[in-house]
Amino acid sequence: MVELPGGTFRMGCEDFYPEERPVREVSVDAFAIDPHPVTVAEFRRFVEETGHVTWAERAPDPADYPDADPALLVPGSLVFRKTRGPVSLDDYRAWWVWVPGADWRHPEGPASSVDKRDRHPVTHVAYADAAAYAEWAGKSLPTEAEWEYAARGGLDGATYTWGEEFAPQGRMMANTWQGEFPWQNLLLDRYERTSPVGTYPPNGYGLFDMAGNVWEWTVDPYTHARPNGGAPCCGPRDARDPEERFPRQVIKGGSHLCAPSYCLRYRPAARQGEPVDSTTSHIGFRCVVR
Repeated sequence: MVELPGGTFRMGCEDFYPEERPVREVSVDAFAIDPHPVTVAEFRRFVEETGHVTWAERAPDPADYPDADPALLVPGSLVFRKTRGPVSLDDYRAWWVWVPGADWRHPEGPASSVDKRDRHPVTHVAYADAAAYAEWAGKSLPTEAEWEYAARGGLDGATYTWGEEFAPQGRMMANTWQGEFPWQNLLLDRYERTSPVGTYPPNGYGLFDMAGNVWEWTVDPYTHARPNGGAPCCGPRDARDPEERFPRQVIKGGSHLCAPSYCLRYRPAARQGEPVDSTTSHIGFRCVVR
């Protein structure tokens, strides 16, 4: 883990999305943080030692989803699927698909596997799965302030974790979407899905993947109501839970699906509220020790 001193920084941003405002001074105590998101290999060790069964691997309780199609009340998870061409960005159902049998071992569905992805971030983990791993490891999930402080890498107020220019001298600094979302990915960063941790340069604190690759869970509840009442751009409402009976937690960092044309959230100030029962192909986590 990387040891960080306590400090005060400017949290938030005035220039992008309403939920990031206002900018305010926040102080955090010293803590240590994982240098990269928890990987498939690390999560596998946890499962082998504890027998943990993730949320995506369990059949949902019908009482939690009284209005759901019974065909959806099976173990599974939400998987991103690129569209064949341009579509309206108003309906996430064009690119998010509920896939029975998708889970952390089968990230694109039952026919897929994590073979040769040991160094990729684990995905399809609900908030409870991330918290269980953290407890097993003798760690905790970060607060939103701790996460953002770490992500900034000492660049107080910078737009990105590495500075102000998105791709300095043409170099891709994070695993994000290049092209027109959700149908055209130019793969300028070489990765269509997740990438091995540490593929891109670390920030000023020596931390990898604090932007892009996968969103990351934090312990903070999400309390900022979206002005238009719509669903978050990258974290769709669960297909089984149209009325959102589950509380939301803050996730940070953006993912490989974030694109300037749709979701410019691969920035330290960016934040989103994710229902605690969500499991998707673009959310993971990392841990801290205080």
